[in-house]
Amino acid sequence: MRALDRLVASSYGLNIADQIALVAVPIVAATAFGAGASTIGLLVACQSMAHLVGSLPFGVLVDRIQPRSAVLASAVLSLAGFAAAALAIAAGAILPFAGAIALAGLGIVLYGLASLSILPRIVTQAELAGANAAISLPRSVASLAVPLALGLMLGVTGAAAVFWAAAACALSALVLTVRLPIFALRPAQREALIQQLAKGAGFVLRHPMLLPITLCAVFWNFAFSMLVVLAVPVITQAHGGEATLFASAMAAFGLASVAGTFVAGRVAGSLAPRIVLMFGPGSSALAALMLLMLPESNPGPLLMAAFFVLGFGPSMWLVTQNTVRQLVTPAQMLGRVNAVIQTAIYGTRPLGALAGGAIGTAAGPQAGLIVVAVLFALSFAVVLASRLTTVADYGALAIAEESA
Repeated sequence: MRALDRLVASSYGLNIADQIALVAVPIVAATAFGAGASTIGLLVACQSMAHLVGSLPFGVLVDRIQPRSAVLASAVLSLAGFAAAALAIAAGAILPFAGAIALAGLGIVLYGLASLSILPRIVTQAELAGANAAISLPRSVASLAVPLALGLMLGVTGAAAVFWAAAACALSALVLTVRLPIFALRPAQREALIQQLAKGAGFVLRHPMLLPITLCAVFWNFAFSMLVVLAVPVITQAHGGEATLFASAMAAFGLASVAGTFVAGRVAGSLAPRIVLMFGPGSSALAALMLLMLPESNPGPLLMAAFFVLGFGPSMWLVTQNTVRQLVTPAQMLGRVNAVIQTAIYGTRPLGALAGGAIGTAAGPQAGLIVVAVLFALSFAVVLASRLTTVADYGALAIAEESA
């Protein structure tokens, strides 16, 4: 089994486990612990805070230690967290449950950073875009399939069994990554944590391609977080639709994410990266216009079409920009650069959700939707005004950056 195959298979294990937790935590909190809305919110925050708390220090760690060790540690953390969550449910202990899901979340964060740093070491430059698509596909598949499967599973088994299933998925990832090769490392400079993080952030801010990638992602995630908050009020208040239409729209989004990731891997060798880098945010701006044009009655078909477009293009963009990041960033800085960008994205999401709620309450959901459209347009404008529009092929990009 090739190293890439092991990494992709382990990605399926950990992404399925992560999706199980994301979907199950609110349900389990209410059914197993009798938690109210505020407690459920705190438990969900324990999961999402792992990205904000763990990304930067883990980015430094990934640059310092053996990448194989980082991936193994991520699987161990996740396994321990999910198993502890199952035990906490059985014991009826909500505080240990909160700590356990936070621990599991930290494992997922570490895995994401470590795997992105490993990929350029195990495939050739020509294979890198396809490898990024392969390792991104499990996340899209899990986000589509796990909610459906979990609904059936919770009806048959207990809440603890769900987290034992997540632990089993994490265990499979651990078994698969044990056989990954040991990679050669450059001698690390002895610097304080803050200095190393500052170097990573400075590299992103000064780079003519990493900065627009970051800004595009920040605008996009802010807009999407607003949209998630505003979607149900838009459907029910402005168009008289059923709230359940949002579930159908998110299913269309998930299906499109799978399709877009799959297509990105297939066209990587034949389609210029600049096309995909423009298509992702450009299609999002188009989707926002479609949402503004929803008919007053029967908004369902156009709503689902808009969410499909919103899932398809950006999933292709995600694969392509990951490849650009890996090619223009020195190997010894990949962990920190990815961590800086990831922290910016995850820090934006709660702000977008808050803004969506505030604008929707003060000015109405339709006004909020206009702001969403403007933000998606800004994400597109950032790309159009940058050097990302000049990336004709990955080989020329890598040579240009190495000689800079």
